Amino acid sequence: MTSERKTAEATKGYFGTFGGSYVPEQLQPRLDELEAAFESAMADELFEREFTRLLKEYVGRPSALTYCANISRDYGGGRLFLKREDLNHTGAHKINNTIGQALLAKRMGKKELIAETGAGMHGTATATVAALMGMRCIIYMGAVDVQRQAPNVARMKALGAEVVSVTHGQQTLKEAVDAALDAYIARPDAFYLLGSVVGPHPFPTMVREFQSVIGREAREQFLEREGKLPGHVVACVGGGSNAIGIFSAFLEDADVGLIGVEPAGRGLDTNEHAATLVKGKPGIIHGFRTYVLTDENGEPSPVYSISAGLDYPGVGPEHAHLMESGRVTYVSATDDEAVDAFRIMCRNEGIIPALESSHAVAEALKMLPALSKDETVLVNLSGRGDKDLDTVLPLLGVE
Repeated sequence: MTSERKTAEATKGYFGTFGGSYVPEQLQPRLDELEAAFESAMADELFEREFTRLLKEYVGRPSALTYCANISRDYGGGRLFLKREDLNHTGAHKINNTIGQALLAKRMGKKELIAETGAGMHGTATATVAALMGMRCIIYMGAVDVQRQAPNVARMKALGAEVVSVTHGQQTLKEAVDAALDAYIARPDAFYLLGSVVGPHPFPTMVREFQSVIGREAREQFLEREGKLPGHVVACVGGGSNAIGIFSAFLEDADVGLIGVEPAGRGLDTNEHAATLVKGKPGIIHGFRTYVLTDENGEPSPVYSISAGLDYPGVGPEHAHLMESGRVTYVSATDDEAVDAFRIMCRNEGIIPALESSHAVAEALKMLPALSKDETVLVNLSGRGDKDLDTVLPLLGVE
């Protein structure tokens, strides 16, 4: 258990000054019940054994560590490695968390799962575990994302989930979270399977725990292959669950640089981005304190990214703390940089990355030429990009 984790537990859901539970009074008892159930499950060896079994036999873990020999050669500097969460069942890191939370829901006697989704990967992973465990599933998704992520909508429906298109506001991820939280308040017997390290306590701590398998595996795999830890670990950040998942294993290794990459959209000098830590300020959103992009009235701003999984005006509270503490550096990549990184990964390595993950790849490509050949960069490839082909192919001039 790291000192960061101990601090979080000692302050009951706070990471430094960020986190907490700012929710309607009627909702707090349900969050307290959830916290108690989670703590009980974490102390239960049978729960841990079943979680581990499903990660191995159903998800296909451990996911691979891949050396990108062609890119490393062509860029003439450091060596690039990928933690291949795209190879998981359902095609992303999201399944790690949904397996854990669905087991917890089952332990609590719940029969209905509610979830939000942006890119559709968390919705697909939630629909998957609902089918596996015989639960009803309702997924809330912004109407804009329903259109641009149609393949994942089809997958969710095929798996038996009801997909509710959210038509207010920007009709993207923030509005999907709003609708899911409203449904959670209105349906006391349902379990809200939140997809990222956001929301009121205990959600950020729970999701962190279930995603920490990424970092534990990556650390062990890298030591086995290279005999040392990576010099740099890079991950994209929207809400931030894939990044926290991999960063968690390296937080106490001062020699390992940790870099989170936010979406700069059409540029940080425009209003069309979602770079919350780079451009935001502390505030409260969706029941927790973190950095938030706000308008002139102090309300969450409209945000934009080519990536449906990154256009969120907040960020996980642990990320806000890690930025302020200086342990993690947060940067951004534009749409154009992400699309170019998508192309390079496809054409040079035969790997189709999610647009979300492509933001992290873009930062790695900037870093490599300045590094020596004995220096390494590990990117968490959080998901696969077949869902993004309708968006990306026209930009690449492919008919």
